[in-house]
Amino acid sequence: MNPPHEPGTIRVLLADDQTLVRASFAMLVESARDMEVVGQAATGREAVELARSARADLVVMDIRMPDLDGIEATRIIAADEDLAGVKVLVLTTYDTDEHIIEALRAGASGFLVKDVKPAELLDAIRTVAAGESLLSPGPTARLIARVLRGPGAHTVPSATGGPDCLSERERQVLMLVARGLNNTEIADALGLSPLTAKTHVSRIMGKLGVRDRAQLVIVAYESGLVSPQPRNFSPSGD
Repeated sequence: MNPPHEPGTIRVLLADDQTLVRASFAMLVESARDMEVVGQAATGREAVELARSARADLVVMDIRMPDLDGIEATRIIAADEDLAGVKVLVLTTYDTDEHIIEALRAGASGFLVKDVKPAELLDAIRTVAAGESLLSPGPTARLIARVLRGPGAHTVPSATGGPDCLSERERQVLMLVARGLNNTEIADALGLSPLTAKTHVSRIMGKLGVRDRAQLVIVAYESGLVSPQPRNFSPSGD
């Protein structure tokens, strides 16, 4: 049985093969009043097992680990219906671009670099735990676009064949999601309420058969709806 915890507390599982890294992250997470560490894993296989037994809300997942790497562990967690509410935040470096895309395709909701500042890590955990993807509009969008448009890219499966099934307004919303905007920023850009923007995003995910905003970004780039270079965007329609 899981230990009791305060309502609203984010239950965090740390997966990294370096003991000192896990220990430092654990101290940081425990310092936040709205978070607690419910487990630490040194391998991808341990991460999967602890995600099930500790019922974490979020896994901070390293990519390079023995036994089972972080990408495969993420794929297993994302595919497990019993772990549908578990989010994965992947740790990586910018010199492993393909690994970032593989992690997002596997079901990760975002990624950050290992030398991230302490406050940024805590903010990232809160962002992903709240159901948002951690995808900034600048270098991250260009990184995803470059890798996805390169040789060997594989499209994220969608239930309907891509953005062609979306309304004009939904395509506009998808473009802004791919630029890294959150619901409030999308609402401001299109003159909508934040709730309406959130409803559009949820409906788009349902139509495209994807699990989160991170995969929406991949679909937008792979379909050509959004290109690596920013375009002038003029909202129209409803």
